[in-house]
Amino acid sequence: MITRTRLAAGACALLAALAAGMAFPAGASAGEPTGEDAPKVDLVLDVSGSMRTRDIDGGTRMAAAKQAFNEVLDATPEEVRLGIRTLGADYPGDDRKTGCKDTAQLYPVGPLDRTEAKTAVATLAPTGWTPIGPALLKAADDLDGGNGSKRIVLISDGEDTCAPLDPCEVAREIAAKGIGLTIDTLGLVPNTKMRQQLSCIAEATGGTYTSVEHTDELTDKVNQLVDRAADPVVTPVATEGADACAKAPTLKSGLYTDREEFGQQRWYRVDVEPGQELRASVSVGADRAVNPSYGVLLRAVTVHGREIVRGEAAGNGRTDVLSTGLRYPKAESDEDDAPAEAVCLQVTNSFSVASGVKTTPGLPLELTVDVVDGPGDSDDVAAFGLGRGWWLLGLLVLVGFVAGLLWGWLSRWRFAIWRTN
Repeated sequence: MITRTRLAAGACALLAALAAGMAFPAGASAGEPTGEDAPKVDLVLDVSGSMRTRDIDGGTRMAAAKQAFNEVLDATPEEVRLGIRTLGADYPGDDRKTGCKDTAQLYPVGPLDRTEAKTAVATLAPTGWTPIGPALLKAADDLDGGNGSKRIVLISDGEDTCAPLDPCEVAREIAAKGIGLTIDTLGLVPNTKMRQQLSCIAEATGGTYTSVEHTDELTDKVNQLVDRAADPVVTPVATEGADACAKAPTLKSGLYTDREEFGQQRWYRVDVEPGQELRASVSVGADRAVNPSYGVLLRAVTVHGREIVRGEAAGNGRTDVLSTGLRYPKAESDEDDAPAEAVCLQVTNSFSVASGVKTTPGLPLELTVDVVDGPGDSDDVAAFGLGRGWWLLGLLVLVGFVAGLLWGWLSRWRFAIWRTN
């Protein structure tokens, strides 16, 4: 029994070692964190009349927001350039046209003077309308310029009151600019219409929506989002695919963003040298209501139209983002000056929408291109799926053979002893 236990333990250890040998880091990922410019955050606070309501921890919504802001300002990392914008803070009247222009920058985006920012927040009093759409447009201008991460954190207790300027459409337009700006939204009270609108705003830019009902929840979430802005990010480069391979832009390794109309094809070109491997992936997001059953196709073809390899994915309405990818290793050449091969990448989607849903701007598309050194000898990690784990496999076979012989000899010896006794 003891012998069996030891053999089993040894086999498990060898299997674990084999797994470790098979796990080998992949090639360098496309794109690198920018880190060149300081991250920027614009806190956009709803100061409309409804913020007077007393339903958060026994106090008003405005009091909860002020307390949360003061704690967030104390905890903001030094490297973050933070600003504060208000909506509905200045105009108390009934004129809708004037009320829907009521957005102002309370504290400019830049190096943070905590005392000055807290003093500005202390002056706020619930006043007017809820022009979320205009406030988002202005906030995007507040964050304009630079290559660092950009984030808007919108805190509101109700939906926009300034239609027909739809805040969700505004968010899509901001995302379509390809400036790498993310909008996160926080709803102060449970409200179905507000939740739908704030969720749509966040999803359009890859942000998050959170419903909060307590002051500490609001503080924690805003702190989390501000800290997230300080994390290294890869900023996508805006590009525009063509409708044919011959007109396609030539891309190098990196992360790219584009917009693709419903049922449209987008083409891009990548040069692959002999001995290199092309790795490409694409994600297409449904940032509005779409019909169920859809798909995304990514094809690598030659300039003459011959398909090399493809990747495809299908969805059934349960996810808002669909992704697929492909790999194409180009063989080594005996010629020292062999030219690079122009590979065309074709992205096609089969999303569709019901009547009444806007089809412009197109769906957000994110394309990752990585050209790395291709797999070489058989000891490469891609060889037969085992790579540098081959020697461990051989060791495992040898040990198993020896263990089998030993176990057979012990069994025969024990059987002989039993017959003798």
